[in-house]
Amino acid sequence: MIAGTGHASCHHGEILQGVFLDASGRPCRGLVTLPLTGPGVRAEFTPRPGGEVVVRPADRVKAARAASLAIAECARLTGRPRRGGDLRIDGDIPLGLGMGSSTGDVIATIRAVAASFGAGLSGEVIARLAVAAEQASDPLMLSDRPVLFAHREGRVLEELGDALPPAVVVGCLTGGGAPVNTLSLPGHDDVAEFERLRALLRRAIAETDLALLGQVSTASARHNQRVLPKEELATLEAIARRTGSAGVQVAHSGNVAGLLFDPATPDLDRRLRRCVAALGDRGIPVTRIFTTSGPEGRHGRPHHRRARQTGPRPPRRRARLPAV
Repeated sequence: MIAGTGHASCHHGEILQGVFLDASGRPCRGLVTLPLTGPGVRAEFTPRPGGEVVVRPADRVKAARAASLAIAECARLTGRPRRGGDLRIDGDIPLGLGMGSSTGDVIATIRAVAASFGAGLSGEVIARLAVAAEQASDPLMLSDRPVLFAHREGRVLEELGDALPPAVVVGCLTGGGAPVNTLSLPGHDDVAEFERLRALLRRAIAETDLALLGQVSTASARHNQRVLPKEELATLEAIARRTGSAGVQVAHSGNVAGLLFDPATPDLDRRLRRCVAALGDRGIPVTRIFTTSGPEGRHGRPHHRRARQTGPRPPRRRARLPAV
């Protein structure tokens, strides 16, 4: 066995999260995330004699648990003996903001362990191990197609299409950017309403309709007020209406949020400047402005850096904005 490395990306909260029916008609929690290129996690696993896994930083206990689970799985698949090792985690995904930081740690770790064994693990296997390691997982280990993912069960409820409609997102922070304990949050219970939003999201993707996507994400953000209230939501919606945004999206288990704009809008730069100014006037920190890819960009995965973004290029001033 040799040292192995693994990488994982992050996301910018959710487009939709709630409770949905699976193929057998059983209600289960699910979500659809908004992709974000850039921040990520890198893990390196160096096998050592013995069975102990030592992780740095030492507080990444979920990653250590994922390493042990991945070692057992890879040993079973390859017939090689289990080994302990040194696990190092490096990344720039902000913690506790609802961007998939813990899932990023876990997935990067599983991939690093698999690389050290020379084992290939499918997305489905990685999802199963990730949920076992952290109780709930974002779908960062799966393909770049948007999916409705049962995050507490580690399985896909539905593949929704090729890609989300392209959008320019003005990212910001709610709640002062305070971290959120994801597992302490209660669940949703309005199955009929979330099935309605699921159908609308399916149509938005099929028709590349950003306005409809914004309607879904805004409705989902409003439903989330019963779970993780954001006192800034009404302000975000008002700014969205004034600036011609398609809608708002929020992290349902954190404090990042975003306003969605059509990249083909002729006066996009002016609208974005007005949006940034309005958020600043209301004391809502702007963190980044980014573009999600359409069908050609395949859902904007970070390692597809050569893929061209659809629509006009982002304004130059965006590069000077802070980024969480």
